[in-house]
Amino acid sequence: MARKRSITALVFLGAFLLVGLLPDKGNHSSKTKPTQETDDRAAFHFTTPDKWKNDPQKPIFFEGKYHYYYLYNHDYPDGNGTEWRHAVSEDLVHWTDEGTAIPKYTNPNGDIWSGSVVIDKDNTAGFGKNALVAIVTQPSAKTKNQEQYLWYSTDKGKTFTSYSDQPIMKNPGTKDFRDPKVIWDEQDGKWVMAMAEGEKIGFYESPNLKDWQYSGGFVTREIGIVECPDLYMMRADDGTYKWILGASANGKPQGKPNTYAYWTGNFDGKEFSADQSEPQWLDYGFDWYGGVTFEDGKSTDPLTKRYALAWMNNWDYPNETPTLQSGFNGTDSIVREIRLQHQDGGSYSLISEPVETLSQLTSSTDKIKDMKVNGSETLPIKGATYQLEMDMAWSDIKNAGVRLRESSDQKRHIDVGISAEDGYAYVNRSFTNQPDKSGAYTESKAPFDGSKQHVHLKILADKTSIEVFIDDGKTVFTNEVFPKSEDQGITLFSEGGSAEFQNIEMKHLGSIHS
Repeated sequence: MARKRSITALVFLGAFLLVGLLPDKGNHSSKTKPTQETDDRAAFHFTTPDKWKNDPQKPIFFEGKYHYYYLYNHDYPDGNGTEWRHAVSEDLVHWTDEGTAIPKYTNPNGDIWSGSVVIDKDNTAGFGKNALVAIVTQPSAKTKNQEQYLWYSTDKGKTFTSYSDQPIMKNPGTKDFRDPKVIWDEQDGKWVMAMAEGEKIGFYESPNLKDWQYSGGFVTREIGIVECPDLYMMRADDGTYKWILGASANGKPQGKPNTYAYWTGNFDGKEFSADQSEPQWLDYGFDWYGGVTFEDGKSTDPLTKRYALAWMNNWDYPNETPTLQSGFNGTDSIVREIRLQHQDGGSYSLISEPVETLSQLTSSTDKIKDMKVNGSETLPIKGATYQLEMDMAWSDIKNAGVRLRESSDQKRHIDVGISAEDGYAYVNRSFTNQPDKSGAYTESKAPFDGSKQHVHLKILADKTSIEVFIDDGKTVFTNEVFPKSEDQGITLFSEGGSAEFQNIEMKHLGSIHS
């Protein structure tokens, strides 16, 4: 229930957190920078300038820039709902804040929840050629039901106007009816929408973004209530075209992730048919939710590569971040490049890699000679914000990997490794400060065949996060962590035998705020 949780009162945070966090009633349309630089503000991740952020909205590429909108609450840590805040970027690394684009409580239906914005290139809605049209969920002023409302912009996305106090899509009688994701269907010349409806994703079609008709639905199973659906086509590395249907979901009760589930298959313009009933997952960590994918606006062949990002948090502990004491709570994952890859056996899967433009932040590079480890070996390099890459090979081990953000006494650290004995890759954050206090979210796992006897690791460490890309992004973990600023050690380890660590390279990454 992503939207509703963000608008409830958070009085329990305590009076000491309220210092400097009282509602800001000033002008939110101006360009602002982070309230202050602290040890808790990520160096190279997108963060809200102040207060609160949660769900990303699908970015669009318009007039040479990526326009990104996200749910923002300037009254945090009190309730009073979310609105759409706006940021722009040319490289998907550096972002300029543009303030609030769709303010809350400017129509009778209250605050603004998730949805999507599109460029109406052919003026199908009648607001002008290339008008930006957003369709968003709001709670009806009359019924409090989740319904869909239209907002439009004729000033290049800086501000949006409410089209009507009445919904363009009334609630059909279901509790959950939210997060519309709209795309243009080139083949049939119509707008298509995916809607989160409990455990079902509904599909709708429209000629003009105002009048919508139901066309079909896709029912999920054993992944809880779905949110923030996603629908797009990609061309795989073998030339095959596939449709992908995605959604944020919670498979934790069944031992699955609670991140972004997706299916490959076919969409005929009305309904989606999946290749397999069981979903795949774009991330196996604890903190990659509300994920969106979007087109590479600079490519002449946009079907081979897309981008993706998500909110780095989890609804089981959304307010357990030390950044609260610095006046903000809200960080996104890095932007990823995603591609569709043909797998052995005929299936297709999405692979993820950090966006290439992130490398421009490299301030220096350290390379370490190959090492054979039986036990542990501490590296002569340290850091807090970096990309660490290496190959790891073994013949007979139980467990091997790398300890990150390690304290000088080696008691605090985050472990990334392979349990070859038990057949899984993992990120274990139980040995350092982390947002989960229940103990239920300490070690994230993903299946890994230990008999391969080799793995490639690419790890992004920032001040409050660890993102791990295994074997060129076939498996990815995203986790929030909150180590002490002085904990910067790196140690290789191997248990039950020797592991060889090769091609070790560390790129120290600078800050996007400097």
